[in-house]
Amino acid sequence: METQPSTATSSECRPPVISVGIIGWIRTNLFNSLFNSLLTLLILAGLCRLVPPFVKWAFLNSVWSSSAQVCKDASGACWSVVTQNLRFILFGFYPYAEQWRPVATILLFVVLAFFSHNRRYWNKRLLYAWGGGVVLMGVIMRGGIFGLPGVETSQWGGIILTLMLSLFGLTAAYPLGVLLALGRRSSLPVVKTLSVVYIELMRGVPLISLLFMSSVMFPLFLPEGVTVDKILRAQVAIILFTAAYIAEVVRGGLQAIPKGQSEAAEALGLDYWQKMRLIILPQALKIVIPPTMSVLISAFKDTSLVIIIGLFDLMKTTKVTLSNPDWMGFSTEAYIFIALLYFGGCFSMSNFSRSLEGTLKK
Repeated sequence: METQPSTATSSECRPPVISVGIIGWIRTNLFNSLFNSLLTLLILAGLCRLVPPFVKWAFLNSVWSSSAQVCKDASGACWSVVTQNLRFILFGFYPYAEQWRPVATILLFVVLAFFSHNRRYWNKRLLYAWGGGVVLMGVIMRGGIFGLPGVETSQWGGIILTLMLSLFGLTAAYPLGVLLALGRRSSLPVVKTLSVVYIELMRGVPLISLLFMSSVMFPLFLPEGVTVDKILRAQVAIILFTAAYIAEVVRGGLQAIPKGQSEAAEALGLDYWQKMRLIILPQALKIVIPPTMSVLISAFKDTSLVIIIGLFDLMKTTKVTLSNPDWMGFSTEAYIFIALLYFGGCFSMSNFSRSLEGTLKK
């Protein structure tokens, strides 16, 4: 018996509309069970209740560039507290006429980070570019040469101070953490003991304690007339604290590497440092990218604690702005702005981490 060929057209063979596209996604992810359906409806009801008033407060009835007096008479948000004090919030007491220099420093950092994002540029030239870029950032900010007026570090503040503490802190803490992780796994008792004591001591105290010690206690041990820059002391405290947490993350990655990898490297005649640099560490550091990035993001947010020792980071410049009688009562708008800046930094780091994982999987 011969079968007749199918004459159905492609339109007749398409899947049901409720199973594909947006409708299919909604049905699969939001209404795939009774509990999820009720939860979705409850969340939608909450959003309908909260979002319209927020939009009305934040955008429709808000004030963006008027005086403080106009804000006090407005029924919406007063974003003028940000727009009218933006330069001070972002740059602190850095001289007004020289504020192009922090902007240039940030742009230079963004350019270097952009090229670092692409694996094609991972070579010695990029390493030299970062070294030269860091020096150039310091020259631009500090001045005193090439016709740039000198600016004392006591005048540095705002976003540039936050980025500097984060950038240099995370950059220096990572290799120190790797060395501590190797030291904790060392077969030399003295090296292992010192590494364990350092890691557990640093992880056993809060960062704010180290910042207080660097700001208050450390100067007491210096000879009379000898001083160390306050920002440098805070920077060292952040580096030492973050390195201890990175060390434990890296140690977990080292323990995940099969012993056969080390034995194979030794069979090839590689010494300890060659084995670590060429075989073990590349695999271990790749494994621990997610937890390492979590530590670095936490360290980035923890830089806001320097407000306790009187450094004018983003949080401090914002508090000073809100201490002005004209702008009292508008802390909500100011802190929302600061929260968005921190979220942008943390999200960028997280996105870079995911991108790096995808790149290394290829």
